[in-house]
Amino acid sequence: MAGLGLRGTEERRHHDERRGRHRYGRERRKGDRRRAGIRTLLLTAAALSAPHAVKIGGAQRLHSPRAVLASVFGAEPEPNVEVAIQSFDAVEARHAYDDIVGEAAETYDLDPRMIKAVMQAESAFNAMAVSPVGALGLMQLMPDVAKELGVTDPLDPRQNIMAGSKYLKQLLDAHGGNVRLALASYNAGPGNVAKYRAIPPFKETRDYVKKVTALLASSE
Repeated sequence: MAGLGLRGTEERRHHDERRGRHRYGRERRKGDRRRAGIRTLLLTAAALSAPHAVKIGGAQRLHSPRAVLASVFGAEPEPNVEVAIQSFDAVEARHAYDDIVGEAAETYDLDPRMIKAVMQAESAFNAMAVSPVGALGLMQLMPDVAKELGVTDPLDPRQNIMAGSKYLKQLLDAHGGNVRLALASYNAGPGNVAKYRAIPPFKETRDYVKKVTALLASSE
């Protein structure tokens, strides 16, 4: 006979089985989160080490994003961030930098939708993007422009977005708020827009202006 407040043998056995199953499920969920975090770190490392085609000195060569930085800025930026993964929540790429976009929009008096439209057209929100001509990061800053804007690491999302937004604001001011001419200058360079006193007759530039303005219109 079982004593008061004590479970019988059979009852204890079923209780222990249930508790074991519960603990197994909890440990499995923790393991899934841990593996997701490790997978993210591995993908980031792969992006940093993956070769990209870059035109340097008229010839196309394979360079990693960090190698491009070293060739332009003199040395690769030293990593200074420590990461401890407790949990992992996936964020859609277009919303991953909303806080920085908001800061840039407020700082430079820009519509945040315009910043995001340029980011989407330039890099599809890929912070590690390197173009065939060496443009870098989310807003595809050319190395010379990045230097002029005080950027030390164009692949750092905050530096890239803040500098790209500042440059966009400068172009808008230079063209009296004309969005199409500012976008054309962002793509083809202010010199070409000044030369033609209009959007240059380059297919790439005209397609770019159409794409960004369409993205802006669809976000309203």
